Amino acid sequence: MKTVAVLVGSLRAGSLNRKFAESLAKLAEGKLAFKFVEIGDLPLYNEDLWENPPTSVLRLKNDIETADGVLFVTPEYNRTYAPAIDNAIHWGTRPWGKNSWAGKPAAIAGTSPGAIGAAVGQSQLKQVLVVVGMALMGQPEVYFAYKDELFDDEGHVVNEQTAAFLQGFVDSFAAWIDRVG
Repeated sequence: MKTVAVLVGSLRAGSLNRKFAESLAKLAEGKLAFKFVEIGDLPLYNEDLWENPPTSVLRLKNDIETADGVLFVTPEYNRTYAPAIDNAIHWGTRPWGKNSWAGKPAAIAGTSPGAIGAAVGQSQLKQVLVVVGMALMGQPEVYFAYKDELFDDEGHVVNEQTAAFLQGFVDSFAAWIDRVG
């Protein structure tokens, strides 16, 4: 089974994007193993820290390098993606010549309570992921308007249409990893 490093951009305890990512993980069971990557303890990117790299940075790079694919799950802040993801991307591309993201199959999803479900933030993140050399899955896209009634207390999708849509995304990502990974 392929391993997917999952980076969730919202760091708060009650994060809708974390809940959403956990629901995707349940749909992926048996096809993909989701490994949630801690990014909240990364220091702000500072080139000087490479003299004695923080353990959290080395862990991030290892988690990415050992994964078969990467899933970014981001909220939208001020019409862009989460700053925690941006910081992780910067750490992962360095030091020069040791880009952990290069060639990795990737996908993006995100949610918000609003109607456009983080669409603008995801659009901006797509541009960055291509620049850092990831093999980004273009379709299907998941701009998800989060509604509590679509999920049970354990995070399982209970709405059949929603489950079918999200299962299609997970299945497409698994096929993408097999094709380009």
